[in-house]
Amino acid sequence: MKTLLLLVITVLTSVMQTQDEMKSDKAEIKEVIQIAYVDGIQNLGDIAEIEKGFHPRFSLPILRNNEIRELPIKTWIESVKRRKAENPNGLAKDQITTVEFLNIDITGVAAVAKIKLIKGGKATYIDYLSLYKFEEGWRIVGKIYHTLPR
Repeated sequence: MKTLLLLVITVLTSVMQTQDEMKSDKAEIKEVIQIAYVDGIQNLGDIAEIEKGFHPRFSLPILRNNEIRELPIKTWIESVKRRKAENPNGLAKDQITTVEFLNIDITGVAAVAKIKLIKGGKATYIDYLSLYKFEEGWRIVGKIYHTLPR
């Protein structure tokens, strides 16, 4: 009986630790997406934070006319730098992007986040971001998306 009770307590403790880790991982994933992607890429934020949140091998396959074109993170960051130079006072209020987290699915060191981007009060995209957990934390490694009707 003592052995069974000890086994149950051990299993419950393990489950609770796993749930706590998952909550912590979800919070970390949301933070990386908010800082590096939404505040960084979308809202022309800190380049160092973008580079910290995106893995250098990040890939954005863009589907147009039944063809895939790749956008590497270095090219995307250069675009952010150009847009920042064109908007030294920052973006207009109606150009600021916000995020709604629709789902985060984590399995071990892999995760997928489904998010909705909202600009000027209107939903613009549904993004699926792929992340891996590295020694230094979660980083975005890939993205696909769907453009919502305007």
